[in-house]
Amino acid sequence: MFVESRMTANPITINSTTTIADASEIMRNNKFRRLPVVDGEKLIGIVTDRDLRAVSASPATALSIFELNYLLAKMKVKDIMQKEVITISSVATIEEAAILMYNHRIGGLVVVDEHGAVVGIITETDIFKSFVDIMGLVDGKTRLTLHTADKVGVLHDISEVFLARNINITSMVNYALPDGKVEMVIRADIADTEELEKALADKGYPISHVVHIK
Repeated sequence: MFVESRMTANPITINSTTTIADASEIMRNNKFRRLPVVDGEKLIGIVTDRDLRAVSASPATALSIFELNYLLAKMKVKDIMQKEVITISSVATIEEAAILMYNHRIGGLVVVDEHGAVVGIITETDIFKSFVDIMGLVDGKTRLTLHTADKVGVLHDISEVFLARNINITSMVNYALPDGKVEMVIRADIADTEELEKALADKGYPISHVVHIK
């Protein structure tokens, strides 16, 4: 799964001379949390809702609301924008985007093409939606969890049990556990799992948890 298929394409951008007041209005009207700052074709910064809140009124300010609004109407985005922008390629994977967001503790990335032009925005919400789709959480599948050794042949053994019963596996995800084992989460087109559970247990792969998503 790639960034280009999950991002919001052709995002609204602003230039460095956009006023703080105008940037705030764009974010508020469109329910955005970030705006790329572009001069010409070049990405030069980003402004977030946090940046805008930092220059907004607070109980501690000595300025009147009229004075503050006047200053915000004059102040430019270039005065508060973040100049170091973390970007990702449109052909990068969703996993790469998730790792970048996680490592930098940010909620979104500007997506650029091979020439560095802004072509999209991908956010934590897009990542969550991708996870939901990958796991088949909206498809009404049965979810089975089992713990197994991390060794060659496990996937083959388990898949054989499903194949022998003509059960379609719609998704499968593995998670490494602290004890060196693997937690395997399988989603499949099956309503009654009793026979399947017994067959897996007989092969040494007991199911630890079953839930039917409706």
